[in-house]
Amino acid sequence: MWQQKSFEHEETKGILYLVPTPIGNLEDMSFRAVRILKEADFIAAEDTRNTKKLCNHFEIATPIISYHEHNKEISGQKLLDKVANGAKIALVSDAGMPAISDPGYDLVTAAAEEKLTVVPLPGANAALTGLIASGINTQPFYFYGFLNRQKKLKKQELEDLSRLSATIILYEAPHRLKETLSLMSDIMGNRNIALCRELTKRYEEFIRGTVEEAIEWASSGEVRGEFVIIIEGTSETVQDAETAWWENLSIEDHVRHYIEETGLSSKEAIKQTAKDRGINKRDVYHAYHIEE
Repeated sequence: MWQQKSFEHEETKGILYLVPTPIGNLEDMSFRAVRILKEADFIAAEDTRNTKKLCNHFEIATPIISYHEHNKEISGQKLLDKVANGAKIALVSDAGMPAISDPGYDLVTAAAEEKLTVVPLPGANAALTGLIASGINTQPFYFYGFLNRQKKLKKQELEDLSRLSATIILYEAPHRLKETLSLMSDIMGNRNIALCRELTKRYEEFIRGTVEEAIEWASSGEVRGEFVIIIEGTSETVQDAETAWWENLSIEDHVRHYIEETGLSSKEAIKQTAKDRGINKRDVYHAYHIEE
């Protein structure tokens, strides 16, 4: 166990600062964030070109070091060595909060393991910005970030998320939005949803409605910019209704019910049984085909 006292001996020890940057509107940069970037010995940036533009706007002359997904092991250790030797490093991402859908997570984990001081600053974050204006329940919520790009893995992720009663927050790229919405409709049903586009920028837009209405909009609307997707969680009453009828059945009888009563193939029956019970399909397959 290690108890960090963030501001004890602040002047003499090395510190890794986590500095949020605006997600679109430069006016969202805080006074403290600008001060820390100016006072730091180095700025560690995911994209040095973007960060130089930010620094030029606020007249920040601090040297910038590249730190991103492809050099994080080598560059990360160099940064930690600097902090261990007393340097002040300010970590920034391209936009928003460092370590959220960002390689900064690895740097923070390694810093904590080496008992180096990590100080976070509050600031801009796309997920929470979209959530509070979505019109969908803000508590509890489950932030997932980007879904897998492979369709098969994306479907499995959505199946897992479909059982949550909490509001779900996703990030999605514009060219994958239509496919993701279509899969949501198939797996999650026609829930309430909010698509948040170009947050804090001039063309900020919220598309609020149902999943089916969102699909219709995406087929004819302007699908541009990064999206934050806010999805209504499943209701507890629906969950209870889905599970109550089978809770006293064995896995084998559960599968047989779908085959005999609804006409599903054994493959589909196994898939639905696994979804009902929240377990892996392989376990259901093993119980039905091997133990039967």
